[in-house]
Amino acid sequence: MADMQDGQGHEQEHENGRPVDGKPPQEPGKHSSGSPETMIIRQHRVRKQPPAKKNKQKQEDLSIPSAMEDFRALLKEQVGFGASFDVVIREMTFGDRKTALFFMNGFAKDTILTEVLKRLTYLQSEQISTDAVQSFLELYIPAIQVEKVTKQDKMLDAVLAGSSALFIEKEQAVLVIDAKSYPARTPEEPTLERVVRGSRDGFVETLMINISLVRRRLRDKHLRYEMVKVGKRTQTDVCIAYIDDIADHKLVDSVKKKINGVEVDGIPLADKQLEEATVKRGWNPYPLVRYSERPDVVAAQLLAGNVAVFVDTSPSVMLLPTTFFEMAQHAEEDRQTPFIGTYLRWVRFAGILASMFLLPLWFLLVVEENLLPPALGFIGPTDAGKIPLLLQFLLVEVGVDLLRMAAVHTPTPLATAMSLISAILIGDIAVKTGLFINEVILYMAVAAIGMFATPSYELGLANRIVRLVLLVLVAAFRIPGFMLGCTLLIVLLAVERSFNRPYLWPFIPFNRRALGELILRRPFLKQRKRTVLFKPK
Repeated sequence: MADMQDGQGHEQEHENGRPVDGKPPQEPGKHSSGSPETMIIRQHRVRKQPPAKKNKQKQEDLSIPSAMEDFRALLKEQVGFGASFDVVIREMTFGDRKTALFFMNGFAKDTILTEVLKRLTYLQSEQISTDAVQSFLELYIPAIQVEKVTKQDKMLDAVLAGSSALFIEKEQAVLVIDAKSYPARTPEEPTLERVVRGSRDGFVETLMINISLVRRRLRDKHLRYEMVKVGKRTQTDVCIAYIDDIADHKLVDSVKKKINGVEVDGIPLADKQLEEATVKRGWNPYPLVRYSERPDVVAAQLLAGNVAVFVDTSPSVMLLPTTFFEMAQHAEEDRQTPFIGTYLRWVRFAGILASMFLLPLWFLLVVEENLLPPALGFIGPTDAGKIPLLLQFLLVEVGVDLLRMAAVHTPTPLATAMSLISAILIGDIAVKTGLFINEVILYMAVAAIGMFATPSYELGLANRIVRLVLLVLVAAFRIPGFMLGCTLLIVLLAVERSFNRPYLWPFIPFNRRALGELILRRPFLKQRKRTVLFKPK
């Protein structure tokens, strides 16, 4: 790379066959290598000001050419016009002025662009003033969003994002027409956050549709949508949403700073890659970002003081910051009466605790029989089976993961057949042959149900890792291992922070009022105060 940059810098010194310092170039073959002193001076001059930065600055400052031939050459060099079939130029003449409509086939909204071209066909030469671009902008283009652009990079970014650029010969500017039409599906109910009573629309892969779904529910004049681009090559649109007079501006500025500081080629996997680039939690399995595919949930969190991050091409929205207990709540609890909502919340919390501690606790009671009271003497296997208990647990865990992944990749008509195979052929036959014992299958099934009942998919997977670690610690150290594992888990979660907010709040640090609201789903009219976790205004 250094050799290439030095070569570029050397070529810049002899631009148009003449050195920058004005001295005539040397003839080829005559002192071509130069004296050692001259070579040292040249290398020093090139290294003093890297040519890569010069080229970057020149690229950003380049204006749009005024000749049609130069405009075609620009598009051929920059976006592959003539090589890429989706790069289209429609050349026409309006009022004795040659024009070229530059767009990406598949993104352009043909009905709007056809109306624009139809309107321009009525132009006469005497109607076009010396500043043709301004005349077209103010008088002749019947489109809602039109912008005058004078820089090449801005024009190319806009067209690659779906807009169309109208070039007019003899003008060093183009008119960018926002007439885009992305491939999009209709909003459907998200599969991970279904409710019995409630809306059936969910986010899709198109950014404008997603922010419109939230704006429809939150018609607040203080709602702000700030757009940034992430990725040098992908130029992915990222929208930061918050309510200006509710959200903590330090939190908003922190989110903006982290997103603007991401320097990567692109984020084709959308919000997940953006999360890893901004949160940077390393190997910690617990998620520090809450995802939601429901517009009503996002609107409710924005009213509470949260910050939402929309990423184009992703049907889920990141909610910042979050806590362990926030990700354990579901929209169904707020769709029912306070009593039923509280009951559902307790059942859900019990399922989450069972997914983490049921199997390790049962394993501990089996290996430490003196811990069992007489009333629970029936707990524990009468026959340990042909495989050690720990290995049975690990095999069943891997088996459940395989079934889960198989369910994702299995076509819907075959899902029922796969369930029958897994339940009858694998579970029943494995128990009858003595490979596994009944209680291992039973408690593993309960733990798996608790994991699937966890609203956050990422939180459920992290709890599974904790269950595996606790099983290994119990097998190795028994009671001290179980106590050590639980202590390390609480310490790990207590010191964790999501955008400078404690992860185990309101348990650690303790907040009585917030903990009461977490345990009991209070009536809507009694929820008068916003949570202090987000530090709302």
